[in-house]
Amino acid sequence: VQLQASGGGLVQPGGSLRLSCKISPSMWSVTGMGWDRQAPGKQRELVAGIIVAGSNTYYIDSVRGRFTILRDYGENTIHLQMDNLKSEDTADYFCYHETGGIKSYGQGTLVTVSS
Repeated sequence: VQLQASGGGLVQPGGSLRLSCKISPSMWSVTGMGWDRQAPGKQRELVAGIIVAGSNTYYIDSVRGRFTILRDYGENTIHLQMDNLKSEDTADYFCYHETGGIKSYGQGTLVTVSS
């Protein structure tokens, strides 16, 4: 199983970005997918997750109401729609897939929120 993330960049506070993560060969080969992030000097934290075959989603408190995780079965892709971005959202964002409680990560994509 491979992950290809994209969509990071520089955005001003209050702006929006959409991260995408394409899984191959298929989304149905894993139980869950989502995004962790790691800011400079801080530990990696789970930001948002989704169960592939269900409707359960998870958000860390600091992003709930601003971030939305979406599935596109046809494209084997998940998206993280990030709105009303804040400087504290600046971090490397890592897409992951999870099966049997074990996470595997793709390469990170950098999100910088700055004026």
